[in-house]
Amino acid sequence: MAKTVTTNQNQDQNTAPEKGAYPHPILAREGWPFIALSLVLAFVVGHYAGWWSLPLWVFFVFCVQFFRDPARPIPQGAKDVLSPADGRIVAIEPVMDPYLNRKAIKISVFMNVFNVHSNRSPIDAQVVQRWYNPGQFVNAALDKASIENERNALHLRTVDGVDVTCVQVAGLIARRILCYVNGGEQLNRGQRYGFIRFGSRVDLYLPPETRACVTIGDKVSASSTVLAQLP
Repeated sequence: MAKTVTTNQNQDQNTAPEKGAYPHPILAREGWPFIALSLVLAFVVGHYAGWWSLPLWVFFVFCVQFFRDPARPIPQGAKDVLSPADGRIVAIEPVMDPYLNRKAIKISVFMNVFNVHSNRSPIDAQVVQRWYNPGQFVNAALDKASIENERNALHLRTVDGVDVTCVQVAGLIARRILCYVNGGEQLNRGQRYGFIRFGSRVDLYLPPETRACVTIGDKVSASSTVLAQLP
């Protein structure tokens, strides 16, 4: 099992601006229809019904905070594995990677509805293969969500031949996993590659010799928190 070491996510290290923006819009493009519709409804109901529109204004504010998508500094350590999502660490454990059929260390990040839900590449790598599995929508904080819920997995390979599996997992409320890359494409560390709507998790399956840099319960930020060091 990999040795677990806690480090400060704000530790001094070489960082670079985010790559792969489209350009970065501050609010995720996936949320624009929700934000626009909630704003129009709130205005219309407010015009005709006054304070009865308050729940719609609350929903509008929720949509704006949920679909925020801030740019982040990106650590440039060659062996760094960056967090693919904002959230809280809910698992660090030795397992069998169900996609590559190998021993691995799994690190899981749980996203609640108040986290940023944009997903970023944890490493510089080529996408070797992509798998999609339909499934259930149990609470994404539970371990069984990794194998029972709807999920989308990417097999990533570094230039050194190190394999990493990155899995988007739908949650209790989430009903849409979005992934914008396929096999054969290249991803830069920190590059935005997908989005999950309304509560979910991301699992990373790393080589068993990987050194974890976080512990259970740690709060992490996509692209800027180093989760682990590859062998």
